[in-house]
Parts: sequence; structure tokens; C-alpha cells
Amino acid sequence: NLPVLATLTHIAPLLGLLGTVTGMVNAFQVIENKASAMNPVNPGDLAGGIWEALLTMVFGLCVAIPATVAYNYLTSRVDGFVLDMERSATDLLNILGERRQDDEV
Repeated sequence: NLPVLATLTHIAPLLGLLGTVTGMVNAFQVIENKASAMNPVNPGDLAGGIWEALLTMVFGLCVAIPATVAYNYLTSRVDGFVLDMERSATDLLNILGERRQDDEV
């Protein structure tokens, strides 16, 4: 199921980025609401949106980083198995070719 792992590896940071964007949208909505009500904006008003933005990006990266490492490790293992099978098939064909030549002589 390497394609599933590859998809997860690519999508996780995008989901984190999506959360970052929605968090920033929330922060700017707070600014807009405060400005339209003629209230000053203080840092506490923005903290919720910024917290959401940072937290979702952290979770996205916490999924993407190990998934990328696992995907690359498993892909290299599969490539190694394929290389071993190709070598074995070549050796077998060489042996069969030698036997065929011996039988013809």
C-alpha cells in the first residue's frame, strides 16, 4: 500500500496549510469585527486564530515527516527486492542458456 502512504505524505502538509489559512481567516475576522464595532484589537483577540493556524501546521508536519521517512524506506526496500529478483532471473537464464549449449554440443 505504498501509494496510500505516498498520498498521506503529500496531503498531510496541505491539510496543515489549510488549517493555517483557516486560522488566519479567523484572526482577520476578529480584526474586522472589532474594527466595525470601533473596539481596539488586542493580542488576546487574535490568539485563537493564530493558535489554530500553528497547531494545524504542527499536526500536518507531525504526520508528513514520519510518513515521508517510512515511504522512502519502504520504497528503497522494494527497489532492493526488485533488483535481487532481476539478478536471480538473469542468473537463472544464464544457467539455462549454458545447459542448452552443453546439450547441443
